[in-house]
Amino acid sequence: MITLHINGQPRQFTGVMNLVELLASLELVGKRIAVEKNGEIVPKSQHPTTPISDGDQLEIVVAVGGG
Repeated sequence: MITLHINGQPRQFTGVMNLVELLASLELVGKRIAVEKNGEIVPKSQHPTTPISDGDQLEIVVAVGGG
């Protein structure tokens, strides 16, 4: 089990190895999002290869349409 801090809140996960798996567990796959990991923006093209480790700090922003 690992603990991640997502948008300032600690959350625990099991079996999460990379950013894509984390986003899937948060039901964010297919949504327009921006991710920052430990202070660095992670481009969408790098989500599948970005590892997740215990203690990582993540900021996840979901784009909302409207006008």
